[in-house]
Amino acid sequence: MGNQVEKLTHLNYKEVPTADPTGMDRDEGPRIGVSYIFSNDDDELEQQQDSVHELGGEHPALQPYDPQLHEVECSVYYRDECIYQKSGGGHLSTYTPENLLNRCKPGDLVEFVCQAQYPHWVVYVGDFQVVHLHRLEVVNSFLTDASQGRRGRIANRLYRYKPLSPAVVVRNALEQVGCKDRDLSWRNSECFAAWCRYGKREFKIGGELRIGKQPYRLQIRLGDKRSHTLEFQSLEDLIMEKRRNDQIGRAAVIQELSSHLQAAEEEEEEEDDHPRPPEGVREKPTSFNEMGLMCLVPS
Repeated sequence: MGNQVEKLTHLNYKEVPTADPTGMDRDEGPRIGVSYIFSNDDDELEQQQDSVHELGGEHPALQPYDPQLHEVECSVYYRDECIYQKSGGGHLSTYTPENLLNRCKPGDLVEFVCQAQYPHWVVYVGDFQVVHLHRLEVVNSFLTDASQGRRGRIANRLYRYKPLSPAVVVRNALEQVGCKDRDLSWRNSECFAAWCRYGKREFKIGGELRIGKQPYRLQIRLGDKRSHTLEFQSLEDLIMEKRRNDQIGRAAVIQELSSHLQAAEEEEEEEDDHPRPPEGVREKPTSFNEMGLMCLVPS
């Protein structure tokens, strides 16, 4: 289907497998997760910026940006282990590119953020330079150029994996400079930067088999005591969803989830109103085959 599909739009939350928001992982048998097959999201970021310049508009980075207001707080779990967490407070503080130069050390990961754009991740390699995945190519740039005017933060503590040594992180990044197009093993700048720092194959395209029950959970915070959890079969797919949430912003994510939860509640009410079969008549249970299609279990 490769050449016939240029881009697939994102499935709405109604179609995304969910888990119990309380964190209880109930065994409901195998389910089909969400797989992203569309183009690199950093390309979409560049297209948005180019369109703004063509229209003579204001650079997106000059628009007011409040991390507490726009960013989605979330946690990522692999089974019962928390492997990523973005929460409020100091974790969301951002700095100008010039200020970041005084804070960065070789091997650090930097996340550049701006309203209505995908976050852009880079690896700081020293001498004011970074290596990053940019327009389907791994390139070496000055940090100030890679920022494109956006504010950023050092992102070393977002993922909870054990990092490689700074020298190895820098070497991983520099060895990939010039890699592009079909030779790339990463779908976006975040996956590339995280792979350089942690060396895990889960950040690469196709690094995990998508079979069986989804082991990854993305828990999105909706408020002080409310959250919603989505399930995925690979870390790569989960990162794509997490980045999409960052791009559309906190308000849009909450609105989508509210619509989904309301629809789910209405379905539950309909099920409650559904009359039970007469006594002595047993309904056949349902299961899901390998293709995710519902089938009747023979009695």
